[in-house]
Amino acid sequence: MAYKISDECVSCGSCESECEAQAISQGDSKYVIDAAKCTDCGSCAKVCPTECISKA
Repeated sequence: MAYKISDECVSCGSCESECEAQAISQGDSKYVIDAAKCTDCGSCAKVCPTECISKA
């Protein structure tokens, strides 16, 4: 099950640089995670300052 980013995302970019699978990219109003690329490592959730990343 892939991680997801909620609407509380402030687009800081911390998660994108942490993702080794390159599954995170800037969306229209927040960052988004490509579920097909996500490896469920949780690195993104650990660095998120707003704690808006969780398991889908």
